[in-house]
Amino acid sequence: MRTPLIAGNWKLFKTLAEATALVDELAPLISAVDDVEVVVAPVFTAISAVAKAAEKTVIKVAAQDCYWEEEGAFTGEVSPKLLKDAGCSHVIIGHSERRQYFGETEETVNRKTKAALKAGLVVLLCVGETLAERESNATFSVIKTQVSGGLAGIPASDLAHVVIAYEPVWAIGTGKTASDAQAQEVHAFIRSLVAELYSSSEADALRILYGGSVKPENVKGLMSQADIDGALVGGASLKAESFAGIVRFKG
Repeated sequence: MRTPLIAGNWKLFKTLAEATALVDELAPLISAVDDVEVVVAPVFTAISAVAKAAEKTVIKVAAQDCYWEEEGAFTGEVSPKLLKDAGCSHVIIGHSERRQYFGETEETVNRKTKAALKAGLVVLLCVGETLAERESNATFSVIKTQVSGGLAGIPASDLAHVVIAYEPVWAIGTGKTASDAQAQEVHAFIRSLVAELYSSSEADALRILYGGSVKPENVKGLMSQADIDGALVGGASLKAESFAGIVRFKG
């Protein structure tokens, strides 16, 4: 059985006070949930404070990005080692906004993934197609390139520390959500691809999250699909009540 994982990507929101207040508000709402892994990803400046606030809760902390070098003359970058030191257990890599706005490539995503795994972080590896790519029937070729590129050179022994998040770019922050069937189709494809790259047992154990306008109202249908193991949540994770509603998708 794959343990569901619900992750909240706070993107460029929340001051230190706002971020810790959100943890304080969220924690009691989900304290009874013991069969779902819960992760939040604050901005870099709030990681330590959020990690401290979450210490005695079920909430784990992720960073929204990292660099592939451990240290050196790389102004403005943050290494996986420093993220772990600040209290992170997870890191998001290859988010579509990083690819779209900051020049992320399959090579940089792969280098970051390897560095994060080496540092002992769990990687939330993001993949997803644009609207133009979906409309030109390129979804599966795009996903294959991104999954294969992100996992290149990653040994099977490290796959237990990788979670893949499928986020159709056309559904992020737009209010549009892939239908349950559309999401399941791509998730099943990702699992079959990982089975080809590794083995069926590794693919069966891999958690694959859906991201893209996930809300309390649509999470249950998504989570009922055979190959959807959780969600990477954007806007709805910025309010305790709505995020808790997603975490408590089982009722």
